Amino acid sequence: MQLKETIESEYKNALKAKDKTKISTYRLILSSIKDLDISNRSGPNKKETDDEDIKKLLKKMVKQRAESIDIYKKNNRIDLLEVEQSEYNILTSFLPKQLGDEQTKKICSELISRLGASSVKDMGKVMGELKKLHSDEIDFAKAGPIIKGLLNSQ
Repeated sequence: MQLKETIESEYKNALKAKDKTKISTYRLILSSIKDLDISNRSGPNKKETDDEDIKKLLKKMVKQRAESIDIYKKNNRIDLLEVEQSEYNILTSFLPKQLGDEQTKKICSELISRLGASSVKDMGKVMGELKKLHSDEIDFAKAGPIIKGLLNSQ
């Protein structure tokens, strides 16, 4: 498990540097990974936790932080916003770089024309193919509305 080892070494570095924010964030990540390990070992579908499982976990944690950041911005809670923002930055550092809106739109329009999608009814087919080809690079919360807009404009 290469990703888990990377996180553990970063945690050790944060301990040496006495960086409280990083220490608490890495502890949170490692605790969540441990919970994931336990749930993967129990139940009918026993399996080892791999990097893909950890990436899914990190994406979920990033999404939670992004939602909290929005709420804190609306309520003008700068103190809490800074904590969430630093956790968000640490979490995203372990994930592959996400493509920007323009690149996502370009990929979506190329995929729509390649698949011959013509209406919103074809959205599931386009999203499925997009997930197959670009699951790590694209934020699907942003891709959905882009695809819908492209299909409606045809």
